[in-house]
Amino acid sequence: MAADHGRPLVPPKQLRTDYPLIDSDPYVLNLWELYVELLSDSFHPSHVKRVFGYARMSDWALGGATAIVGPLTFAIMERVHPAYAGKTNFARCMRLAGGIGLVAGAITVFQRSCNRFYGFTENKREEEMDMREMVDKVKKGEPLYGESSLSPYMQGVAARNSRYSSLFIHVIPWFNVVNHNQHGVDTAKYYRQAERELEAERLQKEGL
Repeated sequence: MAADHGRPLVPPKQLRTDYPLIDSDPYVLNLWELYVELLSDSFHPSHVKRVFGYARMSDWALGGATAIVGPLTFAIMERVHPAYAGKTNFARCMRLAGGIGLVAGAITVFQRSCNRFYGFTENKREEEMDMREMVDKVKKGEPLYGESSLSPYMQGVAARNSRYSSLFIHVIPWFNVVNHNQHGVDTAKYYRQAERELEAERLQKEGL
């Protein structure tokens, strides 16, 4: 891979939001890591679905309601004003409506959760969950956002291609498929918190 010496690193644009930014590119679907984890005993959904893992019950409730609107409306219309297309065709239409409904429901959950990562809506719970997750990674010596073989410049290119992409997900589903270290936040806060916790743990052990 060619070196990127001399290429400027473009810092992420900071948006003014009512709540703290947690991650400007929260959903990274690393296909190779997913494949490896599926073949290993260490697979955990949170490795792949951070956004869905942080979603609230209200998100799932609204997503479920969104998913059933299409099939339910279609069934009511068929009951009120039958098309007389036959049971086979009706079943096919219901499957299609159900599939579209599931996609719409998933997008609803995804979008609402991403809005909290972006700081567009109240995100105190997600901020605490993010801090806990990242501090635990620091304590274990793990990279915060996964390992990457890309240069810092190419990681920035990847980040800029998918940053805030969920705002347009209902039109173009666009995800990042590589790990990168440019998520729009100062990661020093995670290391400071980890140091405080490790020091507190050390003092507690000495006190015993």
